[in-house]
Amino acid sequence: MQVTETLNEGLKRGYSIVVSAAELDEKVTAKLVEAQPEVELKGFRKGKVPMPLLKKQFGQRLMGEAMQEAIDGAMNKHFEDSGDRPALQPEIKMTNDDWKEGDDINVDMSYEALPVVPEIDLSVIAVEKLVVKADDASVDEALASLAETAQDFETKDGAAEDKDQVVIDFLGKVDGEAFEGGAAEDYPLALGTGSFIPGFEEQLIGVKAGDEKNVEVKFPEEYGAENLAGKDAVFEVKVKEVKAPKAAEINDELATKFGAEDLDGLKGQIRERLEAEYTGAARQVMKRAMLDKLDDLISFDLPPSLVEAEAGQIAHQLWHEENPDVQGHDHDPVVPTDEHNKLAERRVRLGLLLAELGQKAEVEVSEAEMTQAIMNQARQYPGQERQFFDYVRENPQMQQQMRAPIFEDKVIDHIAEKAEVTEKEISKDDLQKAVEALDDE
Repeated sequence: MQVTETLNEGLKRGYSIVVSAAELDEKVTAKLVEAQPEVELKGFRKGKVPMPLLKKQFGQRLMGEAMQEAIDGAMNKHFEDSGDRPALQPEIKMTNDDWKEGDDINVDMSYEALPVVPEIDLSVIAVEKLVVKADDASVDEALASLAETAQDFETKDGAAEDKDQVVIDFLGKVDGEAFEGGAAEDYPLALGTGSFIPGFEEQLIGVKAGDEKNVEVKFPEEYGAENLAGKDAVFEVKVKEVKAPKAAEINDELATKFGAEDLDGLKGQIRERLEAEYTGAARQVMKRAMLDKLDDLISFDLPPSLVEAEAGQIAHQLWHEENPDVQGHDHDPVVPTDEHNKLAERRVRLGLLLAELGQKAEVEVSEAEMTQAIMNQARQYPGQERQFFDYVRENPQMQQQMRAPIFEDKVIDHIAEKAEVTEKEISKDDLQKAVEALDDE
């Protein structure tokens, strides 16, 4: 096997690889020798078929397999000898299209090598760790919000308003015919929650107890029941009662509804939750500051293909955020701007640096950490947790997507251990401003 360098510009590499016909023949012969004891052909006992006949019968069929193994072997040996790590899958192209048995194989291989990431002294990085304590006012505010979620309703005189509850009987019809699941009695409907078909709740604003009203709506085109999707419907509604929302009283009884022994216990839980939220937000601020410092300290060549792919992804994601009505990806191509390319360069540079730091520090994501991450995400699919869990376990790409942020966070923790981190106590409002500043950048 002969390997000749044809390109070495920046991170771009090109090589011409020649695999001799003799090497291919050796591989084919080795495969036939391995299979010979199990081969049976008419006129020969099992395992006694002569090699020339085996080659004639099966050699051509095994040649493609031998060619692929030879090329893969040449590629792997090159990376082992050179120490290069390709940024993406190398491009392999056979150049002698008129190849026939007995010829050498000529292959061109090209790729972009991952750069050598320079050493960095993490101890020179100085960042602030913001600390926010949950004050009594914040706890009381959160407690009041909890009381609202635990609200009750009490009967009122007069017309129903937004956020009121109406107790109704209803019967839905399409084309004059009642449909399955379209009727209920004494149904408590909180107006403004959007729990019914679009347009239904709005038409009950202003009704009073004893009123009867026909509510005309149109089922959404994407409605779950195909026989109703896109159809016009009329609901015959009888209003039995109108109720106004009443916040739950803040007392020990409320506390027990949320799993606490008493009100003091609930306040303690709220304080812990708030401070955990503050800690998470403060971590994001410190992480951004840390990445900014790292970005200022390092500079090295970047694989153009990685930057181009990242810029395209950024541009595409931002385009969809600006065009939320477009759900599919069959729109015109989105061309990255200079700003997208600049952000892509930063992400690729920092991604390569964090990967290098994590590898040197032997940072690993444990099975327990992966399982916890999968379980946390599975909760977003009530009733389908097991299916989601199995899907991730059978999908290596999905596993990598979930493993990457865990790995990154652990590398950030490693950097924080080496860096100079100073705690600074601030107010909740100042923390909020710092978090908002992250989105503005």
